[in-house]
Amino acid sequence: MPPTPDEVAAFLTDDSPDAYPRLVERLLASPHYGERWGRYWLDLVRYCDVPESWAVTEGAAAWLYRDWVVAAINEDMPYDRFVARQLAADQLPECGPEDAAALGLLGLSPTYWKELKLAPGVIQTVVAEEWEERINTLGGTLLGLTVACARCHDHKFDPIGTRDYYALAGVLASVRQTPRSILPAEQAAVAAAAREQVKALQAELDKLATAQPPPEDAAAQTETLRAKIDEIKRATPCYDSPLAYAVEEASLHVLPDGDSRTKLDYRIGEPQDVAMQVRGNPLHAGEAVPRGFLEVLSPGERRTFQQGSGRLELAEAIFNDAAPLAARVIVNRVWRHHFGRGLVETPSNFGVQGDRPSHPELLDDLSSRFIAAGWSLKWLHRQMVLSAAYQQTSAADPTKAAIDPDNQLLWRGPRRRLEVEPWRDSMLAAAGTLDLALGGPSQELSDAGNRRRTLYGTVRRRELADLLRLYDFPDPTGHSPARLPTTTPLQQLLVLNSELIARQAIALSDRVRSEYPGDTAAQVARAYELLYARPPTEGQIALALEFLVETAGADAIPSDEAWQEYAEVLLGSNELMFVD
Repeated sequence: MPPTPDEVAAFLTDDSPDAYPRLVERLLASPHYGERWGRYWLDLVRYCDVPESWAVTEGAAAWLYRDWVVAAINEDMPYDRFVARQLAADQLPECGPEDAAALGLLGLSPTYWKELKLAPGVIQTVVAEEWEERINTLGGTLLGLTVACARCHDHKFDPIGTRDYYALAGVLASVRQTPRSILPAEQAAVAAAAREQVKALQAELDKLATAQPPPEDAAAQTETLRAKIDEIKRATPCYDSPLAYAVEEASLHVLPDGDSRTKLDYRIGEPQDVAMQVRGNPLHAGEAVPRGFLEVLSPGERRTFQQGSGRLELAEAIFNDAAPLAARVIVNRVWRHHFGRGLVETPSNFGVQGDRPSHPELLDDLSSRFIAAGWSLKWLHRQMVLSAAYQQTSAADPTKAAIDPDNQLLWRGPRRRLEVEPWRDSMLAAAGTLDLALGGPSQELSDAGNRRRTLYGTVRRRELADLLRLYDFPDPTGHSPARLPTTTPLQQLLVLNSELIARQAIALSDRVRSEYPGDTAAQVARAYELLYARPPTEGQIALALEFLVETAGADAIPSDEAWQEYAEVLLGSNELMFVD
């Protein structure tokens, strides 16, 4: 978001040599730091607030995972522990019940409909597709490798064999998506028992409502049942505490159930190894592969997993055996967000078909020091934003541009286009309508009263809001290596016709006119400061006055309509959309 005029003035008048480092520390300490950088992580792990209709669990709240991610980044949880808890918080002794929300990495994975009226072979294929999606997400996000390409045959380019794929598939085939309470065990048990009581009473109510003929005392029975339900809810502490989308140790077995029908058998606490499938076809299975890690990244022979599904051992392998690669992948992602392009331009593919590093020694150095600094993401941000390379102006230099037009050698600062979240947040902040409350349930972005940060806008897995869809928001049905910015006529049409823009234009014009009543020039200057963190030029002041006063009529006081139209132009400008 743009800095406030007061923040800009305080920085410009601070002549101390540590003014900039202190600014960096203040921003890193802000609770909104986690909101900004948490959203990037959510892109990678295809987060959504509303999963597929068949995957929605009563009482479960996806936002618990989003809030856990934001809080973990704010407290600078070391990156290796950050990932380990998302893979296996239920198996780590230092984790409490509140960390069950971290398991949303797998607990919120996309699921595919399993029609049990179909033959087992069809359902086995659906289940195999789910394994592939999860392997693709974990491999791309954590290791920058296209491991899923080895499902049908050995990887054609990278040293990843089909056995590697099915070794990881066994880990995912041994977990089941299930809701978990974030309450202490005793409280969780009491709340769960109360919900079961209410469920039984509600069933009685439903049966009573459909009884034909209805009993003579139907009204009295209904009133009694409802009173019991209300009393249980009122008397049970944390009755409405939401459940987290999580996982548990359980293997899924697809079994026949008569002629061309299927049943699903979940075996709690029983891990399973997955058989290699010829050309990825589960109907042509071969030798079972023990659960384990990628052989090329293991010290010597493939590391095999013995502890249940192997989720915790997988996390340990990633940050021990594959630590140099895992560090390079996350360092490259953070670099890309700060500098506009990655040191490796294929952030989820460090394999043979991926791009070569533009500055390999720099990537190696940052990654090794990142590990030495305890996998601290805040340390990593400091290294980048305190560098001379980051603090450069974005001004053009014709001589240097002729040598390096793509700025691959970092001879100037990058021009960066805001993603949809900070763009919308900036408009609300400038208009004075932004609600900075942290966490909690999501809200539809189309709601007129939604003044929260865009991070908290509802993301549906299968139907994105128009604002997100038009402005390059990633598809939450799968892993997104990076957002691909587009420029389309529909984006400008949204700016011209959007209720969001119109509402913020009214709020912005009301704000500046109330702060500087009767002084149109001062109002225009204030709008520029709020939106662009700079004063307007004389020409911009003159142009604004020409438009506003001309439309005002004889009294020379701009009308509400004129100010709204002018504010819409300011909000829709490239200067707000780009950090230059």
